[in-house]
Amino acid sequence: MDAFLSNLSLGLATAAQPFNLLMCFVGALLGTFVGVLPGIGPLATMAILLPITFYLPPDSALIMLAGIYYGAQYGGSTTAILARLPGETSSIVSTLDGYQMAMKGRAGPALAVAALASFFAGTVATLIVALFAPALAKVALYFTDYDYFSLMVLGLVGAVVMARGSVVKAIAMIFVGILLGSVGTDVNTGIGRHTLGFPELLDGINFVPIAIGLFGLADLMANLEKPREQAKLKSTGLRALWPDRNDFRKGGPAAVRGTLVGSALGILPGGGAVLASFASYAVERRISSHPEKFGTGVVEGLAGPEAANNAGAQTSFIPMLTLGLPSNAVMALMIGAMMLQGITPGPQVMTERPALVWGMIVSMWIGNLMLVVINLPLIGLWVQLVRVRYEYLFVMIIVFCCIGAFGINNSVFDVFVAVAFGVFGYVLIKLDCEPAPLALGLILGPMMEENLRRGMQLSDGDPSVFFTRPLSLTFLLVAAALLLAVAAPAIRRERKEVFNEAD
Repeated sequence: MDAFLSNLSLGLATAAQPFNLLMCFVGALLGTFVGVLPGIGPLATMAILLPITFYLPPDSALIMLAGIYYGAQYGGSTTAILARLPGETSSIVSTLDGYQMAMKGRAGPALAVAALASFFAGTVATLIVALFAPALAKVALYFTDYDYFSLMVLGLVGAVVMARGSVVKAIAMIFVGILLGSVGTDVNTGIGRHTLGFPELLDGINFVPIAIGLFGLADLMANLEKPREQAKLKSTGLRALWPDRNDFRKGGPAAVRGTLVGSALGILPGGGAVLASFASYAVERRISSHPEKFGTGVVEGLAGPEAANNAGAQTSFIPMLTLGLPSNAVMALMIGAMMLQGITPGPQVMTERPALVWGMIVSMWIGNLMLVVINLPLIGLWVQLVRVRYEYLFVMIIVFCCIGAFGINNSVFDVFVAVAFGVFGYVLIKLDCEPAPLALGLILGPMMEENLRRGMQLSDGDPSVFFTRPLSLTFLLVAAALLLAVAAPAIRRERKEVFNEAD
């Protein structure tokens, strides 16, 4: 307990620095802005702003990016409830009952329930991160190359299982990402691989322009095709803001259950806020004594998913901080930000840079408190932002994308890479191929290769060592079990139903 309190005090000292508080506020505000505006998700925003973090101190950069992520989960509920326009994918569920509450003149209680459930979940999830991350990091220090390779295999398989759409397409995206990660100079032989004659590729493809293209430019092009509804808001819906006793009685337990569901799914490879919100809604509907009322404005259908998406967003930091393993595409971007700062992700970060890690953990709670203050007073402003024509936003964002891609190495080549991957990402969207597994493959591919080759050298070329070490074997068996499970007809049907609802 003394060590825990000492770590929290170290984190508070870091997070409470004026500049870090400013970055936390900027991140939370930007995240809310992103969550409110349909078509611009946290992935695209973080990808666009990733080059800026190169010029910030490491702790400030990670605090700001983290604020954007969980702020987007928080802010997406506002227009989902008021105007039935979910700004972020994980807020789609909030339109089902939250919007119906607003249509009944209870927009105020709906927004308050969403804010309080998210704050409660964020507080609990931050505590979970603070309690479990150090222990997991200590265990991870004893991992060998064989264990790390098998763990990364499990992470990629988890991304396949949790990915929306076709499993075959998700596997293909993983392999494309691994292939892209192999571009550059082989560290053992010094020979260039897959460079296509471009000397700029001898150091590999920079992750930043790929992220900007796949998650920034591609999303922008796809969103230009989508017709946008105009926000419609009942002016009488915000008069009574505070929920009544019945809302607390029904919404409180739902928020607790949503927090537990979101915390568990956030830690899993491939999990995160989107899956957590839909899983929580399914749980609430199944255990309810009146499931037929869901979708008509029941408070449980709003409190549970809102708690789940915020909890899932924050606990997904655990594998990233302790193992260097991104559980979703957003965490891959966070690892990319760490690499830009010259920090190698993994368990050693918690021992070598404790102020960085604990400062970000404490900033999560501070950021959640800021979000309560930001969201409720600015409801009218957020609704007005929804009415901004996307065509105007598009021009500004595409300029920022190009500046960001150029700014990392002052290279026009990186701008062309971003544009190329923007077109590629747009094609993937048209083919219904999710780019998130590609990003995970790109990040984990070089790490997998490094651990595989080092392990094979240590074992004199004997691959059986990956199956004889208990921890490595366990990871591989779990990965195999996940693949077998998703291949089972019943599981495949259930998975398809869940993601059809998400769409």
